[in-house]
Amino acid sequence: MGRDDLRDDTAPRLRPGARLGVDVGEARVGLAACDPAGILATPVATLRRDHEHLSEMDEIVAQARERAVIEVVVGLPRSLSGAEGVAARAIRGYATALHRRLGGIPVRLVDERLSTVDAHRSLHSSGVPGREHRARVDQAAAVVILQAALDTERNTGGPAGEALGGRKPRTKRSATTSEGTQP
Repeated sequence: MGRDDLRDDTAPRLRPGARLGVDVGEARVGLAACDPAGILATPVATLRRDHEHLSEMDEIVAQARERAVIEVVVGLPRSLSGAEGVAARAIRGYATALHRRLGGIPVRLVDERLSTVDAHRSLHSSGVPGREHRARVDQAAAVVILQAALDTERNTGGPAGEALGGRKPRTKRSATTSEGTQP
């Protein structure tokens, strides 16, 4: 029996292609990326957030194009109850602006609850001194967000989160014409 004989063809599959993960903070934006096979998310950069001009989006767009990503995954901060507050609305606005700048590259919003806590925990367990966490935590949070999205897709067979700018489903038209008669 060969290795291919052991493969489970009924297991959910991950869409091929690199992805970019984005953790938007008040002062910084963390970026992470995955390989084209979608196996592992790794840190890319920490960008200073420019609230006035959103100039950091230029680097996000450049990274997305350079890596030929199939989508950008943005963390959506929900409360522990799952509700969306002021921060989530602000991130929705940021993600919408990013989506416009990306010119056709899809953007997905993915629940990021506790990603920063997990990022701090990961940095601490890997031996990064606490005073260095600030410089790296946004990248680490972006890794957590992107890896969670990859794992969700791998386990379910469908992309994680919510697509931005997608078309609304069409409603069925009635079988009558505008005059109210059957065609």
